[in-house]
Amino acid sequence: MAELNTDDGGGGKKKHGKRRAKKSSTRIDMTPMVDLGFLLLTFFILTTTFNKPQAMEISMPVKDDNLKLEDANKVPAEHTFNMLLTKNNVVYWYFGMADPNLGALPALNKTSYSKDGLRKVLITENNKRHNLYAQIEAWKKEVEEGKLNKDEYKTKVKEYREKFKISTLVVLIKPDKDAKYKNIVDALDEMAICNVGTYALLESTPVEDQMIANANTYVK
Repeated sequence: MAELNTDDGGGGKKKHGKRRAKKSSTRIDMTPMVDLGFLLLTFFILTTTFNKPQAMEISMPVKDDNLKLEDANKVPAEHTFNMLLTKNNVVYWYFGMADPNLGALPALNKTSYSKDGLRKVLITENNKRHNLYAQIEAWKKEVEEGKLNKDEYKTKVKEYREKFKISTLVVLIKPDKDAKYKNIVDALDEMAICNVGTYALLESTPVEDQMIANANTYVK
């Protein structure tokens, strides 16, 4: 609210008996602005959408004490894809098992996290096995076009994976001590992009660490 203050200018008389004109000054009362400020603050707090934390869903295997070790490892070596994550955003990969007791160590292949690197390798290997990547992408397109709902899509993908479970690609992600957290996130992202249904996050073995150290010998 505005308040008008008047000042008689001293009230004295000038010569010839004339009084000086009164001076007026305006003072603005800012008290109501405090209430307005709180109202605006409350409004913005109630209407603001805060950033939600983004999390990646990872399906972890269920422990089964009745499952024998030999039964749990019935995955053909030619379907076991090992990813070794190391420094400088480098990825080494190989098929099978790196066990000196089984014979010569497998040869490492070097790639990167680029579109033409790891992603291309995973898509190619997935398509070698019942055209898995191409089939799932075709169903995704049908969902976008409204020809297939999400529940039907999930059912089809699940049945397709179960049908060829023993021969689908199994990816083992193994970061070493020099790998960065970002490398692990990028690798997990590629699992979703490349429609890899079965994968696990493990530690690299001492043999694999030695293979990385001797990369110049083993890498093709």
